[in-house]
Amino acid sequence: MLAFLVFAIEHSTEHGNKTAFYVTGAVLAGWAVLVGAIGVVRPAFAEGEGVGRVVIGGTLVLAAATMATAITTAS
Repeated sequence: MLAFLVFAIEHSTEHGNKTAFYVTGAVLAGWAVLVGAIGVVRPAFAEGEGVGRVVIGGTLVLAAATMATAITTAS
């Protein structure tokens, strides 16, 4: 998946379109829905320190990638 995101970013910056932003935004939205659904079904989902850090870290990476692509494709 990371390779796909890198490809989308490279492709969009070369051609000046917003594909990378749309892709990273969709991935972030899908991640949010997935984590929310798991949290509703299993309330004890992220109680462990390791799982909580992975969820927070993944969310931060996806949010940063979405913000970066929004900035780089803006114009």
